[in-house]
Amino acid sequence: MATAELAIVGGGTAGLAAALYAARARIETVLIERMGLGGQLVVIDRVENFPGFPESISGPDLAARLARQALDAGVQVIYAEVTALQSGIDGARHALVTDAETVQARAVILACGSSPARLGIPGEEEFIGRGVSSCATCDGDFCRGQPVVVIGGGDSAVDEARYLAGLAASVTLVHRRDALRAERIGQERLFALPNVRVLWNATAEAILGDETVQAVRVRVAGEDAPRELPAAGVFVYVGLRPNTAWLRGAVAMDAGGHVLANERLETSVPGIFVAGDLRQHAARQLVASAGDGATAAIWAERYLRGPLSR
Repeated sequence: MATAELAIVGGGTAGLAAALYAARARIETVLIERMGLGGQLVVIDRVENFPGFPESISGPDLAARLARQALDAGVQVIYAEVTALQSGIDGARHALVTDAETVQARAVILACGSSPARLGIPGEEEFIGRGVSSCATCDGDFCRGQPVVVIGGGDSAVDEARYLAGLAASVTLVHRRDALRAERIGQERLFALPNVRVLWNATAEAILGDETVQAVRVRVAGEDAPRELPAAGVFVYVGLRPNTAWLRGAVAMDAGGHVLANERLETSVPGIFVAGDLRQHAARQLVASAGDGATAAIWAERYLRGPLSR
């Protein structure tokens, strides 16, 4: 069993920022990450809106910089998947049960992020890894020179559609409304690409194929019959779901599984804080996640140091 003053769950932007601030405060800190440091950054092609990088930076490069900074500050990393959170151990400690060992800490920062939401339509689960994806940088090259369909209307959908436009013969962005939610500058760049079109007021009904994806059946508002769009790949960006299934019953959450917190990012359990995408009303932007991580670490330090530091 490992012990620490502070345990951070998740090695994405929020978790790494929290780890950096905690380590610089000379708090004994353990960061628990189930895969690799960087979180969703490692599958993002370019990051253009993170302050301090006017020329943009690749997601993996930014992830490596954040990780190096935290590690250089003295953070210990345990690679394991957390399966349960138990509070009230020995009066005030918390225990994080993982598939490798149990980690006990006086304070915990939950920063385990989110995962891409699913459409829930026929063919989606069947063709994951065979044409259905939520990572254009991972799987876009398999569709080189062929038509692809992107489903969504936020920043991720627009950014990934732009990336795919450089690989695919054509990109059709399917959006259920008549306007996108994405950042305006991203929309302008997308609309300027000659091999991109947007199908407005449209919803995907099914993903079709044999061994791999071949088409998407789409229903467009006002049309009597659905369309079938040829596609070698379908890239789904319809929101994110918080990675909090393992937390149910441990801290207060809303109906969507987002963790409830106050302005200090304190959860319903004393000594447990939250940062990033899994927090209710999170902005779901990298810079906001970094800010959350710093804020959670600051208040975790004050919690650990006692009332006089608050």
